[in-house]
Amino acid sequence: MSTEMGQSMEFDYEWEYSPRVSVLFGGFTLVAVLGWFVTVALTAIHLFAIPAIPADTPVQGSIEVITSQWAYVFGIPLATLGGFYYLTTIGLALWWFDTRHPLLIKILTPITASGVAFSAYFVYLQLGVIGEICPFCMVSAAATVVLFALELVILRQSTTPSLSNMGSDLGRVLEQTNYASVLVPVLMGLVTIGGLFMVPVLPLPDVVPFV
Repeated sequence: MSTEMGQSMEFDYEWEYSPRVSVLFGGFTLVAVLGWFVTVALTAIHLFAIPAIPADTPVQGSIEVITSQWAYVFGIPLATLGGFYYLTTIGLALWWFDTRHPLLIKILTPITASGVAFSAYFVYLQLGVIGEICPFCMVSAAATVVLFALELVILRQSTTPSLSNMGSDLGRVLEQTNYASVLVPVLMGLVTIGGLFMVPVLPLPDVVPFV
């Protein structure tokens, strides 16, 4: 049994982490938090700044990017979907810190890889189709690349069993999880995003102009 487990629970396999893995996961979490802040800022621009632009006003630069037909999925800003992506990576990183189980590392691999794939497509749209660049979008794209790179380094610094050997133990990992430490930060992020969408529909008083 590996000594890397946060709590005493026996498994039929062993794993080993380099001392650098905890530091790498710390950096991973910080980058994911940065990416989340960027997506929140972009979501706020979608909800509060863009509606104030007259419909017939010509736009260019970053505004042209985030008002393009590719900036929404079923009416939801891509930035908001990116926020959910970053909250997922944050939650999984916190879950790893809580349990130290290698199953979380294996789950993160396809998630971070998909983040890079989607970001690459969005960067292509900016450079090859729209012809404009959104700095916030590029920062988010860079964050997804860094997250995937850190995930690959973490894998190389770890000796873990195959995913097929660990998949059946998800329930036992859940049993030893401290849900407060994992879910509270994620729920705070979700409430923040939800709050942004609530503000425009609240019955707020009209702005009184200064005389």
